[in-house]
Amino acid sequence: MRRETQNLLLLLLGGALLKIALGGSYLRYVKPALFPWLVVAGVVMIALSAFAIVRDVRASGPGWHEHNSRSPWMLLLPVFAIFLIAPPALGSDSVTRDRMVAPAAPKESLFPSLPPEQAPLLSLSEFVTRVIWDDSGALNGRAVRLQGFVVHPTPGTTQLARMRISCCAADAAPVKVDLAAAAQAAELPADTWIEVTGKLRPGTATEANDYVPTLETALIRPIPTPQDTYEY
Repeated sequence: MRRETQNLLLLLLGGALLKIALGGSYLRYVKPALFPWLVVAGVVMIALSAFAIVRDVRASGPGWHEHNSRSPWMLLLPVFAIFLIAPPALGSDSVTRDRMVAPAAPKESLFPSLPPEQAPLLSLSEFVTRVIWDDSGALNGRAVRLQGFVVHPTPGTTQLARMRISCCAADAAPVKVDLAAAAQAAELPADTWIEVTGKLRPGTATEANDYVPTLETALIRPIPTPQDTYEY
């Protein structure tokens, strides 16, 4: 690859990284804590490419010209795709293609008391973790609120799901809850975001069903898609 193409590719990559970071779409790929590093990386890439371009132009002088070579420019197509096409965050398709793994926590883990409000809002990760590892039965008979997107893994079944990541979208894993008595949710398209109020059906999260608990739903309401769709 010619130096001119290398420099331009580095410039575009840095610009694409800044666009993703400053535009907020970086949350589709990595966790929020990595935002400063993305900005720094983008600025450094742009600065290095600008320095290299200026240096090459000065070194080449007035005789500097561009050779007719098309193949290296094909490498720029993925960069242009970043500017023109923003892939969506992982959703129901990722859930139906994966299997839930039980959280790696010891059976004797202690959990703080649930918030005192009538139906506290819990993350799906906290809810499922409590169901699997908390032997106190604190969730039994207790109404909770959960937020996530609709998944229809098989005809006639509906789940509430979120994608949980440790670092970036590459290590994402689904967290799922089966929704019982959820006729309203069954009519919603996959990936519709909803808030569900309901109670745990005890004993439903087992190794046989990949530790997916069942929630007896009492209320379902659509909600806007959050800016950050992942849990951590």
